[in-house]
Amino acid sequence: MAGGKGYGQFCPIARAAEILTERWVPLVVRELLCGSVRFNDLQRGLPRMSSALLSKRLKELEYAGIVETRPVPTGRGSEYHLTRAGEELYPLIEGMGTWAQRWVRSDLVAEENLDPDLLMWDIRRNITENKLPDKARFVVEFRFSGVPVAKRRYWLVFEQGSPDLCIKDPGFDPDLFVSSPIKTMVEVWLGHVSLEAAARENALDLEGSRDDVRKFKDWFALSGFAPAGRQAAGGAAAS
Repeated sequence: MAGGKGYGQFCPIARAAEILTERWVPLVVRELLCGSVRFNDLQRGLPRMSSALLSKRLKELEYAGIVETRPVPTGRGSEYHLTRAGEELYPLIEGMGTWAQRWVRSDLVAEENLDPDLLMWDIRRNITENKLPDKARFVVEFRFSGVPVAKRRYWLVFEQGSPDLCIKDPGFDPDLFVSSPIKTMVEVWLGHVSLEAAARENALDLEGSRDDVRKFKDWFALSGFAPAGRQAAGGAAAS
């Protein structure tokens, strides 16, 4: 690495760390592994990262042979795709997330980490679409407490194609309302608390038709790290 920033060791771990432990780099790789290829989509998964820094990190990853830039199939602009070297980072990124679920779980739901923008973007891209109610348009409004006023309401609008995530009222009457403290929804998403337990304890409320409420748990898919979240801290089976 130029500029004397490297460790100066031939150890493979040292060289990997020089590339992968720059601030935000693992999260950029996470977003690419989750299927984001457009710059705007990468930003939505990294809402607290500046566009200038994201652009810089993508260029660094391209130089390192982890990312390649491709022209957009239709229209103008570029897409960012992982190379084979980048795709092979999957078990490393997965392992980091699993480790955190087991050993620093309480930190994940600390107040400063409860980012509703990231939560809703994660929810949006993990929905089981073939389990949705059979409607031409299906609108879900999420209402969070424990966050700034501007972050309290989000809408998912399901029509043909991928669902739209809206941060402003789209003007359609919601079919389903999902209300909870932000911490509760993050705990449910991560698998720390079951959806049923949160509802039973009145920490999460679903308001809509009986059928729409019933189907919520079918299409609301949890984080890929939820299986680790269902384990007790330290990896022992939860009681």
